[in-house]
Formats: sequence, C-alpha cells, structure tokens
Amino acid sequence: MSFFFGFFIGVSIGIGLIVALARYESVRSARRSALAKTVAAFARMTVQDSRKILPAEFYPSWVVFSNRQKLSSDILLSPVMELQLNWLNHQLDKIWPYVDAAASELIRNNVEPILEEYRPAILSSLKFSKLTLGTVAPQFTGISIIEEESDSGGVTMELEMQWDGNPNIVLDINTRVGVALPIQVKDIGFTGVFRLIFKPLVPEFPGFGAISYSLREKKQLDFRLKVIGGELSSIPGLSDAIEETIKDAIEDSITWPVRKIIPILPGDYEDLELKPEGILDVKLVQAKELSNKDVIGKSDPFAVVFIRPLRDRTKTSKVINNQLNPVWNEHFEFVVEDASTQHLTIRVFDDEGISAAELIGCAQVALKDLEPGKVKDVWLKLVKDLNIQRDNKYRGEVHLELLYIPYGMDSSLKNPFNPDYQLTTLEKKIKCGNEAGEDPILASAASRKNVIVRGVLSVNVVAAEDLPAVDVMGKADPYVVLIMKKSDARAKTRVVQESLNPVWNQTFDFVVEDALHEMLILEVWDHDTFGKDKIGRVIMTLTRVIMEGEFQDSFPVDGAKSGKLFLHLKWTPQLKFRDP
Repeated sequence: MSFFFGFFIGVSIGIGLIVALARYESVRSARRSALAKTVAAFARMTVQDSRKILPAEFYPSWVVFSNRQKLSSDILLSPVMELQLNWLNHQLDKIWPYVDAAASELIRNNVEPILEEYRPAILSSLKFSKLTLGTVAPQFTGISIIEEESDSGGVTMELEMQWDGNPNIVLDINTRVGVALPIQVKDIGFTGVFRLIFKPLVPEFPGFGAISYSLREKKQLDFRLKVIGGELSSIPGLSDAIEETIKDAIEDSITWPVRKIIPILPGDYEDLELKPEGILDVKLVQAKELSNKDVIGKSDPFAVVFIRPLRDRTKTSKVINNQLNPVWNEHFEFVVEDASTQHLTIRVFDDEGISAAELIGCAQVALKDLEPGKVKDVWLKLVKDLNIQRDNKYRGEVHLELLYIPYGMDSSLKNPFNPDYQLTTLEKKIKCGNEAGEDPILASAASRKNVIVRGVLSVNVVAAEDLPAVDVMGKADPYVVLIMKKSDARAKTRVVQESLNPVWNQTFDFVVEDALHEMLILEVWDHDTFGKDKIGRVIMTLTRVIMEGEFQDSFPVDGAKSGKLFLHLKWTPQLKFRDP
C-alpha cells in the first residue's frame, strides 16, 4: 500500500513538474519571440524614426548624424561606439606628448616638400624653423562604418575629429625682393572627417594587408598668421598668398580622393592608389561686372582654374587689361579622379604686375552635378571665400561651359560636340592608338585637339523686347551688329525707328573655320543722327548650336538695365583635321 502511495505521489509530482516545465518553456519561448521582434524592429529603425521618438536635444554629444551614416546603415550609433570614442580620446590624451614628439619631425620632413611645391611666386623659400603640436590633443567626435565599401574586400571607417590646438609653428620665408620674415601660425581650429580603409582583408593577423587614410571632408580650417617682430601687412598680398599655400597644400596632399597607403603586410597595393576616371573639358567663356580693384583705371583680370591645385594641373588664362567684363574664350582639360566628391574651382585675380595678384573672387562647381556626356552652361557668382561666407558683396559672375566624359562611357566614340556625326577618320586614329597600347578615351581626347569643326552658322536676329529708353523722348532706334570674334567677320541689321520692342527677322550666314574656338558677339546699338550709343551685348559660344543643330531662344542683353534678344541659330557642319 505504501508502495502504491509512494508511486502515486511520485507520478503526481513528476507530472506536475513536467506540466510546470512545459508551461515555463512556453512562456520563455513567447518572451524570446517578443524580444526577437523588438530587436528586429530596432534593427530596422532609421534615423528619421529615431528623431520621431527622441528629440535632438536629448541626443548625447557623441551621436553624429552624417550623410555617411545615412548612406550606410541609417541607424543610430550604439553605446558601444560611444565607449569606443571615449576610449580613443582617453588614450590619445595619454599618449599625446609622445605623439607630438614623434609626429613633429615626421610632419616637418613630409610637409616642407609639399609647401615648396605649392609655394607662390612671390616667395623664394618657405621652411619650418619651429614645429611642435602643443599640449592639446585632438578629440574624436563621431564614428561610422561605410557599409557600401564593405563589398569591395575591405572595411571603411570614418572618424570625425575636432582640434582647437595650441601648436608652436614658425615658418621662415624669403621673398623675391630679398625680405626674410619669421611667421608664426597661431590659433588653429580644425574640424574634419578622416577616412580609414582597411584593405585587403586577409586570413592572417591583423586581418588586413594595408591601411589607406585620407581627409574625407574639411569642415573648418581657421588659423592666424603673425610676423614675429613685425606686421604681415607690410608686404601687400603676402598674407593671402601664404594662407592659400597652406590651404592648397592640405587640400591636395591628403584630401579625398587622394589617399596615403601604409602597408601592414608585405604585398602589392598598387590597386589602392588614386587612379583617373574621366576627363573634364572646361571652356572659360567670360566674366561680367567684376569688382574693380584698381584706384586708377580698371582691373586687369585673369582666371586660375583647377580641380586639384597642383602646379602642373592648374590652368591660367590670359590677362585682359583694363576690363571689368573680360571675354577669354579659352579651353582647358582636367583629369578627374572621383567625380562624386571633387570640385572645379575658379579664382579670378587682378594682375598687379610684379606685385602679388589681388583676388577678385572665386567660385566652385561640384562635378557630381554634371551629367556625363552633356555640356552644362553655367554662370557662377564670385565670392570672397568658398568656406566662410562672411559678406554678401557682389563681386561679379563668371561664365563656363563644362563637359565631363568618364573613361569608357562612349563606346561609339562620336564627337561629343555633335553626337549625330560619326567620326570615322577619328576612329581610325584611335584604333591606331589602341594598337600602341593607349587608353581609348585618352586617345580620343588627344585626337580631339587636332580636330577642326568647320561649317556654316546661320543667325536669324528675330526681335528684341523691353530695351531701355535711350532717347530724350523715351524711345530708341535700335540695330544689332553681329561679330565673329576669331575671324572678325561682321554684319549689321537695319535700324528700327523709335521702338523698344523692335522686330528685324533678318538672317546672316557666316563661314566658320574653327567652331570649337569661335564666339558670336551681338551688340545692340541705338542709332542717332549725330552718333550712336551702345545699349548692351550678348556673347555666346557655338557649342549649343553645334550639338543641337538648330535652336531658337531669348538671351538677356548684358550691360543694359533691361531687354532680351530673340535669336534663331542653325548649324551646317563639315569636319576636317589639322595638318600634323
């Protein structure tokens, strides 16, 4: 009896334990399932979702929402990343005195040749006499992993860094006129994003073969120059020249797409180096309403154009004397390494003879805004500084035509200025270049320099609208003078009496020998019995009509308070090559 009682009790307890265990496992499974759903929901949460849940003022200081993070995982930085940043900053503070001692000599040896490469013409030498980084270490303020780069066999990390340093940097400079000055660089403030690429990934310690580093984005770079025992303003233009030298050296020697490669394991890392990916054709057309920098007369403007401010990659236009509305009509070619991040920069200066040229203004175009294979016609307003917009003063505008051609883009290798015209002769020349091992696009660019686009330009001067009143009676007697700038061929419409909205509807034909370098100038004049008054002008290249074949459009009359000129242009092409 006691056996059965014990057996019953044991079975009951066993069944109870089994039921309890089953129930516990069911509850545990439900909790784990709910937790998994929560984790999955957090994993899918975007920056926009997080901003709806948590206002920006409650974010910790280390959270940085950047475009890089939006382009990659689009999720919040984790507390692990906060710990990483704090750890990095703590360690950097501890080792900074040793970093200063080791890096100062390294910077001196590496930066001096770069400064010499960018040294302006006004200086004969530029060297460091003192260089220490000071006692204040930089601070890392953001970190992100660029996921779109991970498929390329490497890991890309970006670190945002801020440095309000107290370095002791003294430059010894010697000018062309024999003046020697020690210049101190003070009050450095820098904020930027450094990109680190760990590539290639390998199955041995430390897991990657090399590190590439680059300044991905320069958000702020401020510093002050002071002559020890003197005033920098004693030599006009010297301060601006030195500031531009330092900024250009930083911009081009370490800024993306330039990258420095540090091999960790033995191997060939040539594929990590910077490589060209296309050609940018730039036509510097003209500028208008430039600020006058001369007390007597007008400025003598010229332009400096570059993508990277290396001496052998910087193009300089001719000087137009005594002119605030210069017409250059010059063509330049630039190599593009990374169209997604690089810019075309133009600086317009006033030539001062033997003295340093004075900056009138500068402008910039992002290459990512250009549609490959399509000419973009732009007017750019000039500013004093591209990084810091401290004033809204109008300094004039500059007119450019831009055409970006990526390597391998055009398999048919047609003339980029006339897509409907097949250059069979040019293709033969390119084929010969390919047999010699040349890149087809480079061969195409070289061959284009020997091409003359020849044809007939028909210009129909249709009408004008809203011209300014010139006569005492509030009218004008307008007519148009047509000028081909290179050939100096001219034509003139009839005079329309007493009209601010004249209609001419006259057509003129011009035989053009070199259309890629020709310009059409249309001057609007007021006829008077005892003389004539210039109302304004319209200047255009022939690029658009060559590409489109025929078009009709209106153009503002530059130099006039108001007015538009309506034109109908047609191009009948021929093609030949220059004699070798």
